[in-house]
Amino acid sequence: MTRYKLTIAYDGTKFHGFQRQNELRTVQGVMEKALTNMTKGKHVDVVGSGRTDAGVHAFGQVIHFDYPGEIPAENMLRALNSLMPLDVLVKNAEIVDENFHARFGVKKKTYQYRVDCGHYTDPFKRFYTGHYPYALSVDKIQIALKDLEGEHDFTSFAASGGVIENKVRTIYSATCVYNKNNDELVFEFTGNGFLYNMVRILVATLLEIGNGRRDVHDFLRLFQVKNRQEARGTAPASGLYLKEVFYE
Repeated sequence: MTRYKLTIAYDGTKFHGFQRQNELRTVQGVMEKALTNMTKGKHVDVVGSGRTDAGVHAFGQVIHFDYPGEIPAENMLRALNSLMPLDVLVKNAEIVDENFHARFGVKKKTYQYRVDCGHYTDPFKRFYTGHYPYALSVDKIQIALKDLEGEHDFTSFAASGGVIENKVRTIYSATCVYNKNNDELVFEFTGNGFLYNMVRILVATLLEIGNGRRDVHDFLRLFQVKNRQEARGTAPASGLYLKEVFYE
């Protein structure tokens, strides 16, 4: 068996998330189907760096799998791309040591979130951005982002569907840039781990801060109260992208 590490990109619009689900189209399912075709019927398990939800996109999801036989990495990339639907791209393939693990070896991840600030919903952005047509202060948002950096208990920012008990995570950087040409806010968060829906809840909170509905330092209070109901909103899945996964 040969272990391969792949970096893949996908448009999550028509997927029911990354993780395999019976009777539903998922990224993991599409990858495993292609590999089964290549092995002429022998199932190959694909392991991802983490799940993404329905409608969430990826520039740099990382997966690994053990393949029966050895194909040069470049040939593996070409073969899989020839079998991929138009909403999935294998960007890189390499042969790695059997100890490499796409999920357990992760040291940090970067997520991006795009917010369309136009007054009306743009039909050409609706699957690829969140939408917030209200007044925003980018200065307030950038002040609030500084309170996110460091180690905190993110209980207030974890959706109820999560099963992980330890809600402490470290955010290494949190930024927001206004793209004038596209009339979009682009958020980026890099951390050692993220809870279920955490980035989307953080973005919804930041937009309320930018709109003046919350105090600019409300994150400090939310860390203390550890109450999901206090954070309230969740930004749409359409604006979220898994940008990059980092290993040793």
